[in-house]
Amino acid sequence: MTSPEPGARRGAFISIEGPEGGGKTRQALRLRDLLVEAGLDVVLTREPGGTALGEVVRELLLSHKASGRSEEIDPRGDALLFNAARAQLVSQVIEPALAGGQTVICTRFADSTLAYQGFGQGLPLDELRRLERFATRGLRPDLTLLLDLPPEVGLARKTGTEVTRFEAGFDLEFHGRVREGFRTLAAMERDRFVVIDASGPPDSVFQAVLDGATRLPSIAAARRSGPGAAAPTGTSESEPGARAVRIQR
Repeated sequence: MTSPEPGARRGAFISIEGPEGGGKTRQALRLRDLLVEAGLDVVLTREPGGTALGEVVRELLLSHKASGRSEEIDPRGDALLFNAARAQLVSQVIEPALAGGQTVICTRFADSTLAYQGFGQGLPLDELRRLERFATRGLRPDLTLLLDLPPEVGLARKTGTEVTRFEAGFDLEFHGRVREGFRTLAAMERDRFVVIDASGPPDSVFQAVLDGATRLPSIAAARRSGPGAAAPTGTSESEPGARAVRIQR
């Protein structure tokens, strides 16, 4: 077998996107577990976060306490900070994993900045895309699973410690713009996006997630041949016995 050229991307990169309350973390964990059972080496990470720097930025940007500050974060500050965390995540976690042939699952990536700071907060999309390209060195997901649901449904699911600054400090109209932003992005890149109705039961959502993920040849092949291919609905984040896998959180 011919070795890949230096810098060549050999692994598959999946992002899971969507408005608040769609169950992105739950579905990412279940997908990770099933792919590990099928024999793939999987790195699960998140945005913002996944690195020491990213977790500090996450607390700054998402803490619901931020919504009560006398000095609100300017939308441009949001965009810059999210992309600073993204640059570190790409350099430190995602690119090395892909270069090593691992499958990367990331809850949120650059599409979230376009949806929230672009469609939601009104920043120019062309400027956000330039910032994205700089932060990611042009890296984009091979597949984006968009967990779509009405904002009033998603927000009603979020309680207690799950509530972030974006739920506590932004109104329903804002979240409606975010949702429409994601749907617009998906319509613009149909080959990359799979839109999934996330308003239903978690098991039915996961079946759609799994069906969407098998659009990637590496995952389709692993499901056909791997030992964990037969029982998707029995997989959960709490199920014992899954092969150990490195998780970046």
